[in-house]
Parts: sequence; structure tokens; C-alpha cells
Amino acid sequence: MTRALSAGLRRVIEGADPVTGRLKGTEAQLAALVRRGLAFRHPRAPHHHFLTPAGHRARDAEAEAKTEPTPEPATTGVFAARVGGEDTAPGTGPARLREVRGAWQGMLELRRMTNPDGATDRPCAWERSHLVQAAALALEAAGHDPAVGDTEGGYRVRGTPQPEAVAVHEPDGTALRACAGTLERAGWQVGEYTEPRTRARYLLASPRRV
Repeated sequence: MTRALSAGLRRVIEGADPVTGRLKGTEAQLAALVRRGLAFRHPRAPHHHFLTPAGHRARDAEAEAKTEPTPEPATTGVFAARVGGEDTAPGTGPARLREVRGAWQGMLELRRMTNPDGATDRPCAWERSHLVQAAALALEAAGHDPAVGDTEGGYRVRGTPQPEAVAVHEPDGTALRACAGTLERAGWQVGEYTEPRTRARYLLASPRRV
């Protein structure tokens, strides 16, 4: 952003759908965000407006600016995929399943709307800028079990020093290979590697571009 956003525009960005980035606001507000490159108007009816990758970054920056130095874990109503290793896991019942499936369907719609060719079989720009969350969503939506706390079982998705790559750890070899299959079907390139010191197997996954 080259200029500071007005309070009204910040509220519109902050109120965007957490998965699809769909915006709600006045025509003037939406037009102002389009001019700044933070939103785009979908060409097909009903012509809703959505955040661009720059808009998603602006919203993330606003959220980070409001974060307290030592925040307490809280439920804000914004969906977050389970990356594995959380001390307190969200519910695992029907309500959580519906939430996860809804988030995945929203992600597929975001792919359709933001990939240049409308493809839903490969990650979009938002996923490439939120690698850990995107990979975790694909795994959780497919029914894989994330690790809870320090327990041995379950997947853990972690960032890596490599650009556009995440590591997926799962101590069970069969479950690890199942995670690889899920990510490949979700449009990720996946390789299996061995950690030199521990000899543990893990996955390195990157969003496929073509």
C-alpha cells in the first residue's frame, strides 16, 4: 500500500471472508480498494468483490498490528486449520467436520476465482503465501489426524527455509505416505526424504504451478 487506508476501508478488509476473501462494503469503498490493487471485481454475475493477494497481505498486516505482545489462546470465530502439535485442539465432532469441509470448499472456490485459468486442481496465490495453513487444510479436510501437543502420532506441518515448501512430519510410515497422496491430489508436488540425524522420514511439499 502506498497510502494509509481510511478506517472505513480497513473495516471492509478486516471483515472479508477468512477463506475466500469476499468483501462487503459500499460501491465507493469497493471501488477504492480495486483502485489500490487490494480487491478485484469478479467478472461473472453477481460480480462480488474479493481480496487480491495484496489485499490478503494488507489484512494480515492489520491483524498483526493489533496483536497483543503476549496474547492468550482464544477462539475468534476465524477458521484455522490444525497444523499439528497444538496444545488445545478444536472439537473433532460433526461441527468441526462441517467447518473444515466448508473451508476446503471455500478454498476450491478461491482457486477457481483467482487462478488465471480458473483451475481448482492446483494451489492459488493465497495458498502460496500461507503455505503451512494451506497444506494443513488439505490434510485435515481429507481426514488425516493432526498431532496434539507432544504426542507421537499424527501429522505436523512446519515451514522450511526453502521458498514455497513445507515439511510434513508423521511418525507412522503408512500415514506419511497417505499424507503424500492427499497433498498430490490437492495440487502439491511432494517428495519423501530422510532427516540425517534422526533418520526419520518426512515430506517436503510445494504448491504446483502448472
